[in-house]
Amino acid sequence: MTVPVFTEYEPTADCGCAGCARRRRTAAARTLPPRMGGHPAAHGARRALVLATAAGVVLSAGAAEAAAPAGHTAGPVRADDATRPGSGTPQGQAGPLMGAGASGPAATAAPLALRATTRSEIIARAKTWVAAKVPYDMEKFWSDGYRQDCSGYVSMAWDLGGNEWTGSLSSYGTRIARSQLEPGDILLFHNPADPNKGSHVTIFGGWTNSARTQYMAYEQTPPATRKKATPLAYWSNSDQYLAYRYKGLARGSGGGSSAGFPGAATFGPGARNAHVTRLGDMLVARGGKRFYTKGPGPVWGEADRRATRAFQQAQGWKGANADGLPGPDTWRRLVDGTGKSIPATGASGAPKTVPAFPGRGYFKPGQSNAHVERLGEQLVKKGFGRHYVSGPGRRWTEADRRNVEAFQRTQGWRGRVADGYPGPDTWRRLFS
Repeated sequence: MTVPVFTEYEPTADCGCAGCARRRRTAAARTLPPRMGGHPAAHGARRALVLATAAGVVLSAGAAEAAAPAGHTAGPVRADDATRPGSGTPQGQAGPLMGAGASGPAATAAPLALRATTRSEIIARAKTWVAAKVPYDMEKFWSDGYRQDCSGYVSMAWDLGGNEWTGSLSSYGTRIARSQLEPGDILLFHNPADPNKGSHVTIFGGWTNSARTQYMAYEQTPPATRKKATPLAYWSNSDQYLAYRYKGLARGSGGGSSAGFPGAATFGPGARNAHVTRLGDMLVARGGKRFYTKGPGPVWGEADRRATRAFQQAQGWKGANADGLPGPDTWRRLVDGTGKSIPATGASGAPKTVPAFPGRGYFKPGQSNAHVERLGEQLVKKGFGRHYVSGPGRRWTEADRRNVEAFQRTQGWRGRVADGYPGPDTWRRLFS
């Protein structure tokens, strides 16, 4: 008998589970005809497969229903499966935790029940991935069950019952102004037109300068989780990031007024509470990291007193106003990100030593070394990081050159003296 020739063929009776549906969509995208942007070779292979499949359908007419495809895992059909991003998107998909199975949290479009948490707990969870240097991966899951991408990281830090994506995280938060940001809030950019392009989310860890142009960002990004001073709101698509506050913040954890001082009795010898941890986190974000050997915690210690005193002295306060015990003014400036940060040399006022210039050879195309990364980080601190897409790195790029050139021009240099390649004078002025 004659077998009809088809140009397209899709089985009418196929498994409807989310996994099979994703595989069909992925396969279809890979084999679009050339007129629609597909590869000619792939289209030819699909046509041959269609002919063979059509012949098989004719020969097997009247046979019993075929068995499930090899490697298939049965599962419920998600109502929002057609609109969620595929497995190739940078932020993954909404779904239960790894290994949750049928007994895990329901993978629905509606938000899961909120778990109460505090700001200090959110930051503490965020730090666990930073310490572990969790590798970025859109499909793998860390030992705690959360997906190793940016939205899986926020899902973990916010203690959500499942893995969310950039298109669903906002349903767990309340929109706030950037000026209201506090540690544990997030900055979210979701591109609904194409989630592949730019969608990302970071956790706000506190302001790093009094102008509020930079903040400490906790984020999951290639190659691994990092904590880094970042321009507000991000290196790219900055104006499209929106600020959100977790709806499940426990009472007294700072979900309301940002400047609410918890009281003098909260701090000092013998104090043990979440406010002490939060104080330490804010002091670290404002230059007090060197005072802590293990990081801030709930028990008041000498490190907290010394870091608080250094911050108070940075404001020009003396005597009883710089006793190392936070009062309303100290707390407000830390929470609001105002006032002066702790200088790099501490409260002693000793001059900062400029690191020796390593040589011009380290800063040119093809070079990759720690000096390039150090230069980039200093450029960002000085406010000259706008050409970076995702932050400075070890490899010298055009973004490094353009940022150096911008710095050189602010010194009044022109021509060959402002070519974007650092020399001894550029290095000295940048690090002084």
